[in-house]
Formats: sequence, structure tokens, C-alpha cells
Amino acid sequence: MIWHPDWAGVLSGQPLAWIGTGFVTTLLVTLVGSLLTTVILLLLALRMMPGRSGRLLVAGWVSLFRNTPLLVQLFFWYFAAWSALPVGWRDYLADDHRWATLPGNLPWLTPEFICAAWGLAVFSAAYLLEELQAGLNALSAGQREAAIAQGFSRLAMLRYILLPQGVRNAWQPLVGQYLNLMKLSSLASAIGFGELTYYISQIESYNAHALEGVAVGTALYLLLGLAMGAILLRLGPRPPAHGAREAGHEL
Repeated sequence: MIWHPDWAGVLSGQPLAWIGTGFVTTLLVTLVGSLLTTVILLLLALRMMPGRSGRLLVAGWVSLFRNTPLLVQLFFWYFAAWSALPVGWRDYLADDHRWATLPGNLPWLTPEFICAAWGLAVFSAAYLLEELQAGLNALSAGQREAAIAQGFSRLAMLRYILLPQGVRNAWQPLVGQYLNLMKLSSLASAIGFGELTYYISQIESYNAHALEGVAVGTALYLLLGLAMGAILLRLGPRPPAHGAREAGHEL
């Protein structure tokens, strides 16, 4: 039996509207999740330096979120943590707000969106921290010794000397983790969040154009990943010139 694709079944009418909505929500949860994970990453990085307790806290965070499945974590945030919030908070967050509605009458401040963005952020922050730690480990011990000799505190040394260089060393792996966050957003469909994968499955139930829907969804994920990677690599720090790197080691 030869497959004859019917692209009109997914690129017109209700299926096309679903795909557009799913793409927008995927883009939005990726953006918010990336911002949240960056904030968490910086807070954890600052906790690595002050003392043993801070390092133990960071190690525990990384161990917890790296060694449990993301899907299980999303279930926890949605079914357990959300229910543990005060009733007033839940009612306010779940209420209709004009400022929380995108063009096209698309609400974004929903329990599913909040739990998906937060779950992706805390999960990805653990992996980002490991990549950042590798970038910091690549620095010579002389960098730290020179900073201490000049009177830098541990936090100031991390902020002004170590962190910028560590980010530069690990920028490409960091970009890869941000791309993973975008791809892992597809798991949020398991808690009812209407992102791209969720609406692709809706198309299968609607008109049985499963293969066409999956093909379009895959193409959109690919285009979004390529665009994100190109933008992040272009905006990222540039590696130092060979001569400058040697001079830095000599210092």
C-alpha cells in the first residue's frame, strides 16, 4: 500500500489553527523556562563558592533533578506541588486575566503552563550547572590565586573573574542544554499542557492524518531548534584569541 500524503488535512482549517497555537505555546514555554533556568543557574552558581554548606546544597540539587525522570517531576509539580499551594494563590493564578491572554484569545497563565515552565527550568538548571562547572574547572588555578591576592571576595571572584570565563568555555554545551529544554517541552503534553505535540495528537483524533501531522510538527521543532541555536551562538561570548589565551595563562 502506497502512502499518499494529504497535506491539506493538516495545513488548513482547524488542524492548522491547532498547529499555530501549539507552536506559539511551545515557543512561549521555552522562553519562560529558559529565563527561569538562567536565574536558577546563577543562584546555584553563587552558592557554589561561599562554603561547604553551599556546595552541598548545589550537589544535592543536581543529584535530585538529574537522577529522576522529567516526566515524573512534571507529575509531581502538577498533581502534588500545585495542590499544596494556598487556595487563594491557586484561584488567582487559575482565574482569567486580560493581561495573561495572548492575541487569539490564548491564555498562558494556567496551572499547566506554570508547572511546565517551572518543571523544565529546575530540571534543565541541574544540567546547565554541570556544564558551567566544567567550564570553571577548565580555568587555571592561577586565576583564583591572583583574584584572592588582589583582595577579591569569593563572590566577587566568581562574578567578575571566574563566571565570565567559565560561561565562555562552556557556551556551546550550554546552548545544547537550552535546546534540550525546548525539545523536552513536548513531555508537558502529559499534564495537559497544549503545546505542539499535544495538538499534533489532536489532529490524529480529528481526521486521522497522523503521519502528516507528525511530519509538520517535526519540521517545526527542527526549524525552532536551528533558529535558537543560531541566535544563541551568535549572541554568546567569543573565544579569546590564541595569543590572548596564552597571555592569560601567563598572568
